[in-house]
Amino acid sequence: VQLQASGGGLVQAGGSLRLSCAASGTSFNVMGWYRRAPGKERDLVASITSSGSTNYADSVEGRFTISRDNAKNMVYLQMNSLKPEDTADYYCCATRNTARGWTNFWGQGTQVTVSS
Repeated sequence: VQLQASGGGLVQAGGSLRLSCAASGTSFNVMGWYRRAPGKERDLVASITSSGSTNYADSVEGRFTISRDNAKNMVYLQMNSLKPEDTADYYCCATRNTARGWTNFWGQGTQVTVSS
C-alpha cells in the first residue's frame, strides 16, 4: 500500500491550492487529509467515505472541499480562501478494514505555507 501526496506550496492569503493523493495497492473505505501545524498535533482536516459522505473540521468548513475518484483511487483537497493559520504539513490518510481491524495508512506530508 502506498499513498503519494502532492500539490503543496507557497500561496498568499486568500489564494487557493489543490492537494492530490494517489493510493495504490488496494481500495479504501475512508480517505482523508490531516494536517500538523508547527508545534501542534496532527488534526483531521476532512474525510470522505467511498460513498461520498464528507466530514470537515470546523476551521475549514466552507473553504475546503474534499473529493475522491474511486476508479483512480485518488483523493483531492481543494483549498480556497487560504489563511495563514492553514500553514501546516498536510498528510493523506486512507482507512480500510483489514484482518487486524480498521487500519490507517499514511502518505508523506506535503507542505502548505500561506503568507499574510
